[in-house]
Amino acid sequence: MKLLREVPLGTRVVVRHRIEGGFTDALGNLVARDDVSCTIETRRGPVVVAFDAVALAKPVPPPPVRKPGGGPPPAL
Repeated sequence: MKLLREVPLGTRVVVRHRIEGGFTDALGNLVARDDVSCTIETRRGPVVVAFDAVALAKPVPPPPVRKPGGGPPPAL
């Protein structure tokens, strides 16, 4: 996948890749790559994806900033 070979490390990406039984997505920062795979640091930990398993990949914007006090609104 050309995009994953060229974007700078640290870029936030989403990568759809083949797994046994279908596809899955990895969303996070691109932290490493070599000739055959790349590593995406997700919230659940690093995910190593072989380039030949990639179906789609694109850069994505940073996650939205969460506002404090995210509970339900107070009763009137």
